[in-house]
Amino acid sequence: MASVPSLASTVQQRLADGLSAALPDAASADPLLRRSDRADFQANGILALAKQLKGNPRELATRVVAAIPENDVLKEIEVSGPGFLNITVTDAAIVRTLAARAADARLGVPFDESAGTTVIDYAQPNVAKEMHVGHLRSAVIGAAMVEILEFTGETVVRRHHIGDWGTQFGMLIQYLIEHPHELDHKGEDGTEVSGEEAMSNLNRLYKASRALFDSDEEFKTRARARVVDLQAGDERTLALWQRFVDESKIYFYSVFDKLDMDIRDGDVVGESGYNDMLTETCRILEESGVAVRSEGALCVFFDDVKGPDGNPTPLIVQKSDGGFGYAATDLSAIRDRVQNLKATTLLYVVDARQSLHFKMVFETARRAGWLNEDVKAVQLAFGTVLGKDGKPFKTREGETVRLVDLLDEAVDRATSVVREKAEKVGLSESEIVENGQYVGIGAVKYADLSTSAARDYKFDLDQMVSLNGDTSVYLQYAYARIKSIFGKAGDRTPVAHPELELAPAERALGLHLDQFAETVFDAATEYAPHKLTAYLYQLASLYTTFYDQCPVIKPEPAQEVAENRLFLCDLTARTLHQGMALLGIRTPERL
Repeated sequence: MASVPSLASTVQQRLADGLSAALPDAASADPLLRRSDRADFQANGILALAKQLKGNPRELATRVVAAIPENDVLKEIEVSGPGFLNITVTDAAIVRTLAARAADARLGVPFDESAGTTVIDYAQPNVAKEMHVGHLRSAVIGAAMVEILEFTGETVVRRHHIGDWGTQFGMLIQYLIEHPHELDHKGEDGTEVSGEEAMSNLNRLYKASRALFDSDEEFKTRARARVVDLQAGDERTLALWQRFVDESKIYFYSVFDKLDMDIRDGDVVGESGYNDMLTETCRILEESGVAVRSEGALCVFFDDVKGPDGNPTPLIVQKSDGGFGYAATDLSAIRDRVQNLKATTLLYVVDARQSLHFKMVFETARRAGWLNEDVKAVQLAFGTVLGKDGKPFKTREGETVRLVDLLDEAVDRATSVVREKAEKVGLSESEIVENGQYVGIGAVKYADLSTSAARDYKFDLDQMVSLNGDTSVYLQYAYARIKSIFGKAGDRTPVAHPELELAPAERALGLHLDQFAETVFDAATEYAPHKLTAYLYQLASLYTTFYDQCPVIKPEPAQEVAENRLFLCDLTARTLHQGMALLGIRTPERL
């Protein structure tokens, strides 16, 4: 799988050769190789093979070991227990393999030029509404998956399915018609307002229009009529609707900018983007028999989806009054993404509480033929952000936490942490502010990504910005520490020396560095960015042990030893930097 063969793949091949030579009937058997605490690797495949061949597993294992010719990769193979193979590789093999990774700009991670096209649906805020803590996970997980998938060769099309259509816009537009200056958002000098001010304008307008809608029946009637005008494509109504969308985008982009995320205008295709497809989608589903009329509504039924009363719960594509539900929009989006964007995978980074809806939508699309063996749809479902008390994250007043407030507080806390260390490192005020941004936003992202997406997680800023434990700050400081070493190395440079004997901490670090490509591949194929965070945390931990036990600068080791250790430092720094970049987290050079 790798452009630079890993130690594991090399060892696997040596074992396969031994199996083929000793047991010709089992030439295709899998040695089942994995990392081990007892040695560098352990192979367990001979146990299953012994059952198949009806032989003694220890005897078979001994024959396989005897059939492996002497080589410069395998130092020792011990037959253990009922036929396990405990395998130790040579120090030279470790260093040679790492040198090959270091010579590759991609650190040995393969680029699959034959990969497909993934359309990833993530970061889905609602027009005219503030982004809150519930929007965090879709944005952060989705952005990381974009980077990971693109790095491994997948063609990725971003889609931000914003909520920009529906009945509330009739109320908002009608109010704006009757109060035309509510969205005048240029300052006296003609400049655009900030995202915060844009959202303040929208909030004020929303509250005023809602109050009038609830208290004035005549306004309510006019607002409902305006919804009809919007859906019918009335030019004046659409123009005012566009103002709400544009105003909201000013705000959205300011929040995404705080999150250090690249959101492109062309990738924002909201619910409205599929409006012209809804009628045809319903016609196709009804004519094909996938959907049927039930009490006037167009529905899709499923044998395994029933309500509390035991009766089937359908997916409602079109309501009895002719209106379209979310299902019609989501199904139209699938049609567009498959037929026009040529997607081979549809990846939805959406709250786990919507899992039933997407299960029914995907099954409907399969019945319609839009999803098949060549095109799959996957929901990367995520859990809830909890407070320290383990309950859904709220303010003291019980309100949903605004995302901008949360991010600002994270940056403030992180800046304080950076400032405490600033004098020792010699950071300027501008560097303190910049690094505070990188550390604070990185802390929020890492806390989210280091938890399996499907699980809930507790939002604890004190822990997130801690220098100790499984935090992004710990990884960022490890990277900065390595960079500081090179500032003190003088004329010594990183050089791999396969002829040297490695200390235990060097071996442990080297073996882990060799797993980077495999980890990135797993994170991409399993849509599991937490596997990459776990790898990077262990890498930083192993480096800390190496740093404590293996002097690089002082006390000064022999030149070849110093060069080899600088080589390990350099590859660790590059791996940390690349891995963190795939997660959307910056690694400051000085911290």
